[in-house]
Amino acid sequence: MVHYRFFLLLLFLPFLTKGQYTDVINSNRPGIGVSAYAVGKNVVQAETGFLYEMRDHSVLNTSSSIFGGELALRYGFLFEELELKYEGTYISENITFDNFGVDERRTDFSRNRIGLKYLVFDPFKNPEANKPNLYSWRANNKFQLKNLIPAVSLYAGATFNLGDKPFYPEDGTISYRGMIATQSRLTPKSVLITNVAYDRITTDFPELSYAISYTRAFRNPKWSIFVEHQGIESDRFSDLLLRTGIAHLFNPNFQVDFSLGASVKDTPFRAFGRTGLSYRLDFHKDELKPINKQGAKAKIKRNSIKKKKKRRKKDKLDF
Repeated sequence: MVHYRFFLLLLFLPFLTKGQYTDVINSNRPGIGVSAYAVGKNVVQAETGFLYEMRDHSVLNTSSSIFGGELALRYGFLFEELELKYEGTYISENITFDNFGVDERRTDFSRNRIGLKYLVFDPFKNPEANKPNLYSWRANNKFQLKNLIPAVSLYAGATFNLGDKPFYPEDGTISYRGMIATQSRLTPKSVLITNVAYDRITTDFPELSYAISYTRAFRNPKWSIFVEHQGIESDRFSDLLLRTGIAHLFNPNFQVDFSLGASVKDTPFRAFGRTGLSYRLDFHKDELKPINKQGAKAKIKRNSIKKKKKRRKKDKLDF
């Protein structure tokens, strides 16, 4: 019952704030960490790539090689803050049982899920509170404590296990996933993302995981580098992973990436690489609001123009 309550909480939490569309593609690649922001209303985005991984289990005395393809489809609809997302990973694993001299091949989806993500808090929603300092470049580019306040989004989705299920035979046909994603813009060139997820809800082996990802743009902002740490814990499987990689932005709608990573333990030891691209079809249009509905707070005071002219005249006389 607790599992269902957690899922429903994420799904039906009231919508609180406005999203933030960007003129440049907002991709979750090359890391695993998920951005707090949606792609924007009427934006269709594809993030795809290939992966290769080697595993060596010191206790079970097995070794394997994995090759596969990844695809994520993201669509912003109804609201700027709302995103529909599909994630699929199809792999082929050749595994060798060294104790018996037996080889086996397993092929299927290791990930096949769909879900909704909604931005519930955005620290940059108020432009008045985030105006740049016109007199200091340093003030606009240095780290400030307020930059630690993150944007927050909630995700609720379902994983589908179809066919023979060689990777998760104990799981049912459908299980559920809930996640909290945060994103802090530490400086104009650096971003910190954190994810906490509870996955495979309603199965015998629910899985708790987290990811912490730091991205830094170079002097040429078309290039960026990231480092990431991921932890996974369940009764069936646990792991600690480290990743790093690089991404290049060819134009506002097209990005390519490459990353490498490994585990910090040997049950199993994992070493892997990924490469891919992200592309979006941008049909986003800003919604125009009449002046009488913009809620402008500033008002022109009576005789304010005359007072300004008098001050200018006085300043000239003083000079």
